[in-house]
Amino acid sequence: MVRMVIDTDPGVDDAQALMLAAAHPEARLEAVTTVAGNVSLQHTTANACKILDLLGLPVPVFAGCARGLLHAMPYATEVHGEDGLGDAGLEPSSRPVQQEHAAQALIRLANQAPGELTLVALGPLTNIALATRLDPELPQKYRRLVVMGGAVRALGNTDHPSAEFNVYCDPEAAHIVFGAWPQIELVPWETVVTHSLGEEFVNQLLAIASPRAQFFRRISGKTLAFLRARLGELRLFLADGLALAVALEPDIVRQREARALRVELAGSHCRGQTTVDWYGITGASPHVHIVLEVDHTRWQELVCQSLM
Repeated sequence: MVRMVIDTDPGVDDAQALMLAAAHPEARLEAVTTVAGNVSLQHTTANACKILDLLGLPVPVFAGCARGLLHAMPYATEVHGEDGLGDAGLEPSSRPVQQEHAAQALIRLANQAPGELTLVALGPLTNIALATRLDPELPQKYRRLVVMGGAVRALGNTDHPSAEFNVYCDPEAAHIVFGAWPQIELVPWETVVTHSLGEEFVNQLLAIASPRAQFFRRISGKTLAFLRARLGELRLFLADGLALAVALEPDIVRQREARALRVELAGSHCRGQTTVDWYGITGASPHVHIVLEVDHTRWQELVCQSLM
């Protein structure tokens, strides 16, 4: 069993990731912490509650940081809608949000079960960076840290084309986390693109007859329309679900490389870029395990399972 805490900024693909966690027999979701990113903290927290209501999971939700450590964040409303869930008009949740700040919750949960919890980061790393500064021993208290983020070959998806969105939102936070946590498991944007889902498979997903699939159809319409307009074809990028799959089934990984990685903080054209030492030039210890390829058939099975 994988006992996990998910730090997230829902987000359409975050919603699918939470559905994957709920559907997987080995997953035990113990808490959800929210951060601003795809949309504002108010929306990401409300969305986490709505998704957990759909899933019937009595999991506590802790709201975290509403902006980056040093700067305001850019939102991705053009992809996820103004509310983060495709402007689908979902009913608000009555689920209470915990009073404890997400960063404090991350520390407390780790202290209650040292070495037992997997932390899965699906949004900007602000909460985790703040928690790490508050408790420098935190990286040794979690069993694993799996991060969706980074563009390891500078093929990004932001206004800085070499930077990936989660890192670009708060490069200082990413700098802190990548500098302090040993043996991070990183699912970068390029791997997400490699394992994107084409039109035929997407149509199969949209045809599934279940409450979860109906929910996913409602929230994903705006995202799919945006991607079709941008790419000229129907293609779906479930970045956060892919990171969740790696967290739940490590054997799904077919290729990974351990490398040193740094985050660019100052570049006028490449702020937020994750710079990988592919050839050991710096002599820095290779502390990030970069997931480059997964079992695509199994990944598709898990996506289907998440909507059943």
